[in-house]
Amino acid sequence: MNTGHIRHELLEAERHLLEELRAMRRLRRKAETSGDPGLTTGQKIADTVAATMGSWRFIIIQSIILAFWIAANITAFIYNWDPYPFILLNLALSFQAAYAAPFIMMSQNRQQDIDRLAAKSDYEINIKAELEIELLHQKLDSLREKEVLELTRTVADLTALLKQQSGSN
Repeated sequence: MNTGHIRHELLEAERHLLEELRAMRRLRRKAETSGDPGLTTGQKIADTVAATMGSWRFIIIQSIILAFWIAANITAFIYNWDPYPFILLNLALSFQAAYAAPFIMMSQNRQQDIDRLAAKSDYEINIKAELEIELLHQKLDSLREKEVLELTRTVADLTALLKQQSGSN
C-alpha cells in the first residue's frame, strides 16, 4: 500500500474543497455586508406577501373582517350589499387566493433554491470532515506503526541484554 500516494491525493482533494468552501464563504460575506443579498424586486415582494399571509396577524385580521362582513350582511344594519350566499365575498376571497398563490409559490421556489444550496454546502463540509477524519486515521496508524517498531526494537534490545547477562553468569 502506497500511503504517500494516498496522502497526496487526500491533500489535493482537501485543498480543492477548502478553496471552494472559502469562495462560498466570501460570496456569503459579500452579500451580507452589502445589505442586498441579490434579490430582485419581484422576489422581495413575493417574500413579503408570503410572510404577511403566513402570519397569525393576517389570519386574525382577515377572520375579523370576514366575521364583520357576514354579520353586517345577515343582520342588515347596513344596506344588505352581499346577501346570503355571499357571492361578492366569495369573489373577493377567490381574487385574493388567485393573486396570493403565485406570490407564495415564487417565495417557496426561491426558498427551495436556498435550501438546495445549503444542502450542497453541508454535503461539501461533510466531505471535508470525512477527509480530515481519514487524515487523522492515517496519522494514528503511522504513530502506531512507529510505536510498534520502537517496542519491537526495545524488546529485541532487552532480549539481547538478557542473553548477554545470562551468558556472562
